[in-house]
Amino acid sequence: MEPNSCDTFVVLPPLTKYGVVFGKNSDRPSNEVQEVVYFPSIISYKPVKCTYITVKSAGFKNAVILSKPSWMWGAEMGANEWGVAIGNEAIWTKDNDGDQDPSVKRLLGMDLVRLGLEIGCTATKALEVMIQLLEEYGQGGPCSESDSSLVYHNSFIICDSETAWVLETCGKHWAAEQVTAGYRNISNALTITTKIDRHSKGLLEYAKSKGLWDGQGEFNFREAFSGEKEPYGSRFLAGEKLLEKSTSTKSFKETDMFAILRDKESGICMTCDGIGSVTQGSQVSVLSRKKPSIHWFTATPDPSKSVFKPFVFTKNVVPSKHTQCSSSEDPHTLYSLHAEASKKGSYVQELLRNMESECVKELETVIEKDDQDLSELDELFKDCVETEVKFYR
Repeated sequence: MEPNSCDTFVVLPPLTKYGVVFGKNSDRPSNEVQEVVYFPSIISYKPVKCTYITVKSAGFKNAVILSKPSWMWGAEMGANEWGVAIGNEAIWTKDNDGDQDPSVKRLLGMDLVRLGLEIGCTATKALEVMIQLLEEYGQGGPCSESDSSLVYHNSFIICDSETAWVLETCGKHWAAEQVTAGYRNISNALTITTKIDRHSKGLLEYAKSKGLWDGQGEFNFREAFSGEKEPYGSRFLAGEKLLEKSTSTKSFKETDMFAILRDKESGICMTCDGIGSVTQGSQVSVLSRKKPSIHWFTATPDPSKSVFKPFVFTKNVVPSKHTQCSSSEDPHTLYSLHAEASKKGSYVQELLRNMESECVKELETVIEKDDQDLSELDELFKDCVETEVKFYR
């Protein structure tokens, strides 16, 4: 199966201008709306009702900003108040029986994204939360509200301001690779080979028992579970090349990630003009240890026609009502207005890109400042969304 949706990227020092830069395009069915929603931190011991199943509570939830299909509990991507960002990818493997059957309703990969963000205060802790839940509850279930045959296993990039993890799974089995410098991308195919920093208990023995590995030589996760000896997928390879080129100056920043997510020639940006999947939402996060992390969301399809709007976690953050759906059947305000403007070839796109550029410049000033009073950013995302809404109207 040729991979046909989603790309996730991370770039780390010394290749970046500021901190760790995360980016993801969420490619979903063309009739599905993706919303950007904020949930504050809370203490709660009530069981958590995910998309299909209920899991036990951790007793608390971090504040999170999520880009998610409006009908599901989980999220395609997001970030939390501690500067952790996570995105997931659909993958298909050779092992799909029993506990590995992705058609059985368990935890969706998107549920694991949200749970990792709500519980994990570092990338490593989020990784541990996700693998614990994966091993306890398993993964599976239809990943589309309108197509019950869309089922898959998942891979993830989990990162904070100091490190990143690639987590790749098959049912309850998994392998994780830590990335501490340079860049990494994933795109609908297994990418972990012999560099395995953590893995599920009994992984190698299981692979041998299923005839996925003959036990000879060094264990290769990708070869065992997908049968692929070389990197698979044109978008994955194109993404690697784009990262190599754009990090050559060692000053990679959010606008470079914007450009990668907007690249149509590679197929990384799936436009509304095509057939099938569409890039329904995009996220870029700049994760800093000593400075505020800044998260950019389009909240609208096709990043080549959308504008990235910044969000910063503050003590009194005010979310935008225009990026939240009132129900799974009704698109949010920004989605509807953007769709109409796109059909008309609206002239406001250039004006909105100018707004995006001005936001980048202003927030660079914030990053450079030693003053950490962020109250002036409480309504940053809300104000940018409302400006976009006014332009469309």
